[in-house]
Amino acid sequence: MKTAFITGINGMDGSHLADLLLTKGYKVYGMERRSSNANDINTKHLKDKITILNGDMTDQNSLLRCLKECNPDEVYNLAAQSFVGESWNTPEHTSNVTGLGVLRILEAIREFNPKIKFYQASSSEMFGRMVENPAKESTPFYPRSPYGVAKLYGHWITKNYRESYDMFACSGILFNHESERRGIEFVTRKISDGVAKIKLGLEDHITLGNLDAKRDWGYAPDYVEAMWMMLQQDNPEDYVISTGETHSIRDFLSEAFNHVGIEDWSQYIKQDPRFMRPAEVDVLRGDYTKAKEEMEWVPQTNFKELVKKMVDNDLELLKNA
Repeated sequence: MKTAFITGINGMDGSHLADLLLTKGYKVYGMERRSSNANDINTKHLKDKITILNGDMTDQNSLLRCLKECNPDEVYNLAAQSFVGESWNTPEHTSNVTGLGVLRILEAIREFNPKIKFYQASSSEMFGRMVENPAKESTPFYPRSPYGVAKLYGHWITKNYRESYDMFACSGILFNHESERRGIEFVTRKISDGVAKIKLGLEDHITLGNLDAKRDWGYAPDYVEAMWMMLQQDNPEDYVISTGETHSIRDFLSEAFNHVGIEDWSQYIKQDPRFMRPAEVDVLRGDYTKAKEEMEWVPQTNFKELVKKMVDNDLELLKNA
């Protein structure tokens, strides 16, 4: 039985990854920060199946203690200040957790057991102002937010430790991916929740920022499988994980409203400058050829299915509330 340690296990990706690893017979440990308020909405169903350890990405000793306690074969670093918009409000905190946090856990692994396989959650936000479209592993980076810059540090320090200390350390450069477990502050979940509330007569509008930004959206359960596959390869490599397609926020709105029988959705949308980014990323699109050729990974869930799943889930949650 393999043992995996997941930072950020209570997040969308962390909980889906835990689901996957349990089906593969892993013993799963997850890390969470000690808090006065529980943040386990995504992992409540796993309560008796996983072990939770207390730790913090800003405290290297706590990370080392977690490693000693669970002695993992694989570490998946999914912890981060992961909301791009918030990174302008808290750039120092974002850099400390999302950037330097990667260094701390790599150092903890190197000190405890450098044979542990390590996965770093890199991000398409590192491409930012895309120099090449679609972006692949060799595309130059041009981040456009404190979040993107912090992720880029995490990406490069992972590569540096791989080459300097012969560690099995790899990064998955994941383009936007969503699921029913996405946090309500993210635009996709804000839309699916808002559409469900409008359909049920609970709200009369959704307030958003830029509607023209285009993203390469996939389904999180498909993407966490790619994470696992990376650590099963003979050699550590970095991989772009994406769908190769782009859709605008307007497209997302159209699919969501159409799914509940509303064709003219413009009357339900209000735009607010507060939700506009200081430096906008207009389009993100990935080329997952390397993942397809070397790991035989391909996305399983298309854009329309993704939107439908999210809206249906929010309708169900609201009806049962």
